[in-house]
Amino acid sequence: MNVTLKELAIALRAAPKAIALGTLALTASCTTTPNSSTQTQTQQSPQLTAATNTADTSVRVDGSSTVYPITQAVAKEFQSTQGNQAQISVDFSGTSGGFEKFCAGEIDVAGASRPILTAEMEACNKNSVRYIELPVAFDALTVAVHPQNNWAQDITVAELKRMWEPAAEGKITRWNQVRSSWPDRPFKLYGAGRQSGTFDYFTEAVVGETRASRNDYVASEDDNVLVEGISKDPDALGYFGFSYLEENQNKLKALAVDNGAGAVIPSRQTVENNEYQPLSRPLFIYVNAQYAQKKPAVKDFVNFYNKQAPTLVSSVGYVPLPEEAYDLNERHFYTGKVGTVFEGEAELNITISELLRRQAKF
Repeated sequence: MNVTLKELAIALRAAPKAIALGTLALTASCTTTPNSSTQTQTQQSPQLTAATNTADTSVRVDGSSTVYPITQAVAKEFQSTQGNQAQISVDFSGTSGGFEKFCAGEIDVAGASRPILTAEMEACNKNSVRYIELPVAFDALTVAVHPQNNWAQDITVAELKRMWEPAAEGKITRWNQVRSSWPDRPFKLYGAGRQSGTFDYFTEAVVGETRASRNDYVASEDDNVLVEGISKDPDALGYFGFSYLEENQNKLKALAVDNGAGAVIPSRQTVENNEYQPLSRPLFIYVNAQYAQKKPAVKDFVNFYNKQAPTLVSSVGYVPLPEEAYDLNERHFYTGKVGTVFEGEAELNITISELLRRQAKF
């Protein structure tokens, strides 16, 4: 039986806690619309059917180390409310690594610190993996040094580029080469590995080209490795998600970032006010629509994730989205809205209000 918009609205009002994406039969093949303002995957009108594979209580999550603290917190809360029935596996291999597994059908949910790229869309389409894009938080990508660093309080985007661009490799190695008033001593860099969405975003925002970076630095998809390295070296500088600064404030010092309009420290307030640019960015989970249909545990976990996100996002140190964003997530998940509101490439200076506008229009 086809569900009308009126019937759908009544169902949403009547049973907001019983969102039933698992009852949606998504049966069409995947296609992209490259010239559209959004990348969509076509589908037939949702049909109300019974979920299958009810015995499978596993939920497999992988991807971004930036999103990992949120998902880990959600999983812990979810398992405490569901008892031992749901088996939640949460890991991180970087956004790119997570999408590789996701588009191969190996995991149910992928955490991402950037939107899905064109090549990843094509991989998902090739394997008939339909995905639902759900923004869950905003991040202030943080540039940090050791607390004993008493010369650097702020840094410009141009200075970051001078440190991190490919041409700097083996040549720009001392603090006074970045700013003449800084000491003549060597620095050591720590940053995201190439499987990380943070690497993609940082290189685009700072260097001006995605994945363009010097290679002579300590690279890891595990932000804890970066935190530990910086915390033990007074001459270190690195970058990672804001949550890892919040968790390690006694070990690290954040630098204010100047994009030409004045130095701005990363914080919830500066993100919400659109002041911390170009290093503010949305964070996402991508859900395999077929698995959410077939596996009630996946459906229940994602519903729980969206409901608890405002509280748990704050608790781990990120910026929660407005209530409207989570309402849109609920609607898109319920209706099985597959695809993305992005163009398949890195986008800078996306604000919370712009993200909401795109999600509402989708």
